[in-house]
Amino acid sequence: MNDLWQTDTMIEAMGARPVGNLPSDVPDISIDTRSLSKGEAYFAIKGDIHDGHAFIGAAQTAGAGLAVVSGEKLADAGQTTLPLLVVDDVLQALEQLGKAARARSRAKIIAVTGSVGKTSTKETLRTMLSASGKVHFSIASFNNHWGVPLTLARMAQDCEFGVFEIGMNHPGEITPLVKMVEPHIAIITNVEAAHLGAFSSVEDIARAKAEIFSGIVSGGTAVLNRDNEYFDLLSVLARESGIENIITFGEHKNCDVFLEKVKLHDVCSCAMVSLMGEDTAIKIGVPGRHVVQNVLAAMAAVRLADADVAKAVLALGDMRPEKGRGTRYKLVLDKLAVTSETITLIDESYNANPASMRAAIAMLEVSQPGKRGRRIAVLGDMLELGAQAGDMHAALAEPLIEAAIDQIFLVGPEMKHLGEALPATMLASYVPDVAKLKPILFSSLRAGDVVMAKASKGIGFAGLIEDLVAKYERV
Repeated sequence: MNDLWQTDTMIEAMGARPVGNLPSDVPDISIDTRSLSKGEAYFAIKGDIHDGHAFIGAAQTAGAGLAVVSGEKLADAGQTTLPLLVVDDVLQALEQLGKAARARSRAKIIAVTGSVGKTSTKETLRTMLSASGKVHFSIASFNNHWGVPLTLARMAQDCEFGVFEIGMNHPGEITPLVKMVEPHIAIITNVEAAHLGAFSSVEDIARAKAEIFSGIVSGGTAVLNRDNEYFDLLSVLARESGIENIITFGEHKNCDVFLEKVKLHDVCSCAMVSLMGEDTAIKIGVPGRHVVQNVLAAMAAVRLADADVAKAVLALGDMRPEKGRGTRYKLVLDKLAVTSETITLIDESYNANPASMRAAIAMLEVSQPGKRGRRIAVLGDMLELGAQAGDMHAALAEPLIEAAIDQIFLVGPEMKHLGEALPATMLASYVPDVAKLKPILFSSLRAGDVVMAKASKGIGFAGLIEDLVAKYERV
């Protein structure tokens, strides 16, 4: 990509004032000098912790082609010879550029939201649609007030498909984002108790997710999970928003994309799906029933986007889990042993809420330990659940008992509620923080174990995974 934006077009879109000897075009957009590449336009956004204007010098050193800065913050930029585009507000300018990217695009645009599975569904769509053409998509979880406009502004004019993840922690956050994205197709993966601390009920979360309907283009389609208990409410809200086209997915017999049968394995899943009346066999290179549900939504969107369904389905076999979202490591416990002394580590450290916890427990249930090995769950607190947090943690005892998990290690003050609800024979250890867990867990592992670790991001399980991988040699 050599000319993502002509500089004159950027000036017009943002109402910017040019300063210095500007390049004729820029190859990409950046808000982080640590990953900035030569020639890119650096947007000096003010974040919650740092103000990007303090890094203008670093942007110049990294080879930025120009910087977009606020007129009020020019003094904070220091001495620089970097060409500038001066605006009133840098984030607002990024939003304006994102809207300009959307206006010039002829791509089929898909937006994804939901309490669980947003990123996984987005990545599934990226994989499937790439078989049919050029796909632009949100990297990582760029789904908030700066991530969405940044992703839009980075969308090349010749893209054939655009896939955007839209997240929220509070009511009212989705509406301005989806009005920028203007999707032809909007997916709500599900509605569950996530970020409940900012809402009075899960129904309120459903209403907040339904804000995505407000941005769907005329004649567009909402793709909804018919298995979710808030399906009827979402359907009503979609129609109240003027959405006439609703496509459903799930295991309900009247779904447009219907899961007829499924076989879950420890490293993949196989299923037969009725895709709007056509039977389609699929093999997904990522395990878990929740992954199959995400694929159903993606299959609907692929068909609606007029992509090649056969090629898209074939691409599912190449899917692999993302870091922190089910990545598997085979680790050697004893390098000096005559026979290979290995364990399987499942990294689910990215985030957690009650629905994703249950999905991860179900995935651990179908994982096959080695001889003498055990299924071990290492679980940390789920954050942002408000007053119901204790009950929601304790409720995880039921799926753990049903899955017959052999050993359970718990971390965090809220997980104490789960510890009290578990049979004493299942609870291996409860500790208040990750630092205290490490020596206990490490000394407990034995050959053949399958270990799944999951918690909210703020608990610090990513470091636990890193330490395990560093301690034991990977196969």
